[in-house]
Amino acid sequence: MTVHLVRRADAFDVIVTENMFGDILSDLAAEIAGSLGTAPSVNASHERAMAQAAHGSAPDIAGRDLANPIAMILSGAMLLDRLAVRHRDLTLGRAATLIEMTVADTVRSGTRTGDMGGTAGTRAFAEAVTSRLRAAR
Repeated sequence: MTVHLVRRADAFDVIVTENMFGDILSDLAAEIAGSLGTAPSVNASHERAMAQAAHGSAPDIAGRDLANPIAMILSGAMLLDRLAVRHRDLTLGRAATLIEMTVADTVRSGTRTGDMGGTAGTRAFAEAVTSRLRAAR
C-alpha cells in the first residue's frame, strides 16, 4: 500500500486499515501532501467526537515555537463541520469553510512554518490566520 500511495496518492479517498498501519499510512500521506504538520484528524462516534492533529503532541519541539499549527486549526474546522451536519447548523458549516479557506490563503500568501520551507513560528502563523479571519468577518 505504501508503494501505491507514493506512486498515485490521488487515486485514494479512503483507506481502511487497522490502527498501526493506518498511523503509518496517514503519516506518509501527510508528508506526500507537504508536511505532517498539515494533517487534521477527527475521531468520531455517533455520540461524541474529538479533534486532534494527526501527528500527535511532538514533545521534541514543545514550547519552542516550531510546531506547524495547521493540523490543529484544520482539526477544529473538521469538528465544526461535523457539528454543522449533526445539528443542521449552516453557521457552523460556514465557519468551518471560512477557517479552511483562511488557512489556505495564509499559506498561499507566503506565510509558512519551517517544515513547509518558511520562517514563521507557531505563534506567527496562528496570528496570521487569526488576523485574516477577523478581516473576513
